[in-house]
Amino acid sequence: MAQKPSDTPAWENATHVVPYPAAKLPSEGGSGHDAHQLEEGHVPMPQEIQYDTARVEKVYRKLDFRIIPAFWVLYFLCSAIRSNIGIAQTMNRDVHHDLVSVLGLTARDLSTALALFYVAYVLFDLPSNLIMSRLSPRAWMARIVFAVGIIGCCFTAVKAPWSVKFLRFLLGVVIAGMWPGMSYYLTLFYPPSRTGKRIGMYFTAAQLSAAVVGLVSAGFQKMDGLRGLTGFQWMFLVYGLLGIVLGISLLFWLPDRPLAPGEKRVRHKWLRWLPASPEALTGEDALIHYQDLKRVYHSRPWNMKDLWYVLIDWRMWPLVLMYFGVVGVGIGTQLYGSVIIASINPNFSSITVSLLFAPIWMTDFLAILISTPLADRFHKYRWAFFCAGCFIQIAGLLIVTFALSNDWARYGGLLIIGFGLGPTVPNCMAWTNEIFQKRHGEVGVAAASALVSGLGNLGSITTTYALYTGWPEDAAKGPHQYRKSNYAMIGILAVSIASTILLVVLLRIFGSEPSRRVVASSGSSATANGEEILDGAALRERQMRGFGGMLGRKKN
Repeated sequence: MAQKPSDTPAWENATHVVPYPAAKLPSEGGSGHDAHQLEEGHVPMPQEIQYDTARVEKVYRKLDFRIIPAFWVLYFLCSAIRSNIGIAQTMNRDVHHDLVSVLGLTARDLSTALALFYVAYVLFDLPSNLIMSRLSPRAWMARIVFAVGIIGCCFTAVKAPWSVKFLRFLLGVVIAGMWPGMSYYLTLFYPPSRTGKRIGMYFTAAQLSAAVVGLVSAGFQKMDGLRGLTGFQWMFLVYGLLGIVLGISLLFWLPDRPLAPGEKRVRHKWLRWLPASPEALTGEDALIHYQDLKRVYHSRPWNMKDLWYVLIDWRMWPLVLMYFGVVGVGIGTQLYGSVIIASINPNFSSITVSLLFAPIWMTDFLAILISTPLADRFHKYRWAFFCAGCFIQIAGLLIVTFALSNDWARYGGLLIIGFGLGPTVPNCMAWTNEIFQKRHGEVGVAAASALVSGLGNLGSITTTYALYTGWPEDAAKGPHQYRKSNYAMIGILAVSIASTILLVVLLRIFGSEPSRRVVASSGSSATANGEEILDGAALRERQMRGFGGMLGRKKN
């Protein structure tokens, strides 16, 4: 329900709210305007309205149903295509029909192929995200998924080590920008303090994908030899075809960036042939979303100077190091988890290894469901959630390394690592959104999320190329197999923790107010006078939601 300005609480009246041209207030029972009136610009916009929190929540839940399921499915499939090379190393190993035996891959071949994916990812992450911010985010995301599906199908035809390396590099090129692009896309529809939970929602797809890849691989192994294809070839083919179908479907489902009521959508000349997608919100929902997130509706096109200001902002580099450690451990576990399980007990069959691989990601999934909603409600303490996850991972790695007398205890250590992974990546990306949207506006989110994700994935290159099977001395059979690799994982997690604490201290000293350089260039996060745009969401972000509205507690 809308409140007139005179009914606004005193603490809100004391805050300067940047106005936008408007006049007419909607009635309490609803605006009474249809989507056509809003689209044609016949409805004047209210100037400063504070809506009831429950009504605003209803709008964001409606967006959740439109965006999150699509993101979940696309991330599930793309994660499966990206990581199924890991489980392919152990599929049908007993009959020498695993990926390594069929192609004659050496340990160095495999680690190089895995690392080349991340080399391409690091190089193309930022350009991809910047293109997305210029063109249609919906179309660019669909393009990514479609291309990933095509490359995934091509893996079916690999015949030699060089072809695996080449396709892994191409996969990194086409998938670059997907993960940070999803984070950027969310900030077009949600305030940054609410993105952690949403990132966690679809990030669970990666965990379930890893689990399902392990479980379903048991079925693909039963198809070994069918129509002349090995089990892993059937796996590559099926996932790739599903990716192609999904990429096309996203064009018809995902909404494009929201438009202010009265503004007409102008389609880019290169994208006019694409099918149109229904608007995310219409009627009073669109009005409420506009009032709550004005900063998104009134952004301006960025230029190279804006991008340069983001690149020289020191706040980004501790975030890169935070991401470096946790994503390195996460990808290392994803790609080498089955190899580690096989080393714990060499008597495990390939199907047993596949089945034991899945629960690691179920614990990760559980941790995400528990931690990310709480981190959004206590968004000023995201750093604590992140550090807690890192310490849990370190504990798991220590158990895997030293509990040599008990195979199941070591396997339990892997489950603990999975649980610790849950709070880390979503909170790192959400914190990036919070800092850089406020300081640099839309280009800040697009560039910073891409650089944190891209440069942070140097940790993935480290773990895939230099550790485990990529470290011949450490991979030697014996009770201490992979011990040095585990030490290295603990070391990069310590870097993540130290970087988090450093960033917290520096933010306490220097803050994260809108960049004055951006203000001087009429940036989107502040007015020309240097005043921050305080829309409805920004006013609420000044206080943490805490447990309000949970467990029957009354919302503030």
